[in-house]
Amino acid sequence: MATVTVRKLDDDVVTRLKRRAVRHNRSLEGEVREILERAAGEEVDMEEKRRKFIALSDKLRGYTRGTKQTPSEIIIREMRDAADPFD
Repeated sequence: MATVTVRKLDDDVVTRLKRRAVRHNRSLEGEVREILERAAGEEVDMEEKRRKFIALSDKLRGYTRGTKQTPSEIIIREMRDAADPFD
């Protein structure tokens, strides 16, 4: 296991971390460890979500390949110019 040292941490941050640790029945070190582990895990989760989103986007683009698309700004402009766009 590695050791990480954080220097020049604001006293107020340390105080808030200590309070948080007490609320979670952990030591300051345990609380900081938990925060860092969660943050690192979220990064992994976000990468996986990003990969899934790109794969889904590619799949959806495949459904409309070769179909003429109208840019949304043109549709919005046409609706604004119409007397009553919902008739």
